Amino acid sequence: MDGKGLRALIWVLVVVCSFASVPASTAAVADASSHHAALQADASGNESMALEDADKIHVDFFIAENGSALVTVDYQFHLDQGNNSTTQWEQLRSDIQSNTSEYVSDERAKWNETLTEGVNVTEREMNISNLSITTEEASAPRTVGHATVTFQWSQFAFVELTRIEAGAALSGFTLDDGTTLQFRWPDAYAIYQHEGEPQVDPAPSDTPDGSVTWHGEETSFTDNQPRIELIRDTGATNESAPPEQGPSMPWAIVALALALLATVGVAGWLLGRRRHDAPPTDTGTDAVRRTDGSSDADSTATGPPPELLSNEERVLRLLENSGGRIKQQEVVSELDWTEAKTSQVVGDLREDDEIEVFRIGRENVLTLPEDE
Repeated sequence: MDGKGLRALIWVLVVVCSFASVPASTAAVADASSHHAALQADASGNESMALEDADKIHVDFFIAENGSALVTVDYQFHLDQGNNSTTQWEQLRSDIQSNTSEYVSDERAKWNETLTEGVNVTEREMNISNLSITTEEASAPRTVGHATVTFQWSQFAFVELTRIEAGAALSGFTLDDGTTLQFRWPDAYAIYQHEGEPQVDPAPSDTPDGSVTWHGEETSFTDNQPRIELIRDTGATNESAPPEQGPSMPWAIVALALALLATVGVAGWLLGRRRHDAPPTDTGTDAVRRTDGSSDADSTATGPPPELLSNEERVLRLLENSGGRIKQQEVVSELDWTEAKTSQVVGDLREDDEIEVFRIGRENVLTLPEDE
């Protein structure tokens, strides 16, 4: 065989070997595809449960005095409804315990999207921290599996003096059916009322003591909802414990009575001595101070008596009689009001630009506006 015939034979062998290898490769790919399809069929035959499949989702915001919030998201799975729900719950619970970091990462990413929208609305610096997820199972009054996510949300609410304004960070928040949103706050605060109207928008579905709740089935927030305004109510924290009963109480009463008698006697002796030593004065210039800081002479010279003035007018008169500047705590003392009532009246005056408020240390100071 010459050289040309040998080269032709080699090319024929190469082509034949190439075609022989193609079916083998195709068979390998087909086997891999069949195996992948089998895995998918197994997965679809034993569907897993996700957090979003919960029967109920309760989102709770506890608003602190500094404006931060402790957020608790409770995914509730009812385990007494059949359909292998108990088995699915156990699978989900095991997966959360085995892959906690992945669930934490997913929840942080989801809530950071909500936080970013809140930053754009409020223009406040915010962040989410200390996010964790736990699971537990409760059996009363019904068997329920709980997957609970908790985290801290800084600067969630706006704080000004004794007021807290919350909700803007969740503007337009979507409440699906089966989801509830709850706002709670410290005992020292209450919902602010302006002209008798509670400052909550929209009207809540429920108002348990110290909180408001909205249900997804009947609530759809607009871009300016939810909103709530709270005001500090110091009366809630001034409740004292009942006195202890015991044999020592009669002696305490006797000692208190003796001290009171001694005080009255000393005060009477000092008063008599002062009257004896003091030069005669013109009683025609004496004036009795009223609870708003004015006197009888002031009331006849400057306007009607205090009982005919509104709360705002009483504060303004007291401010004028004090030289245009007074501490808010002095208003409380002079008018014998609660701090909550004083804060509400001062807040209304401030909104109407009748007065200005600023801080000196931990004290609120009221002043009359300066003329421009």
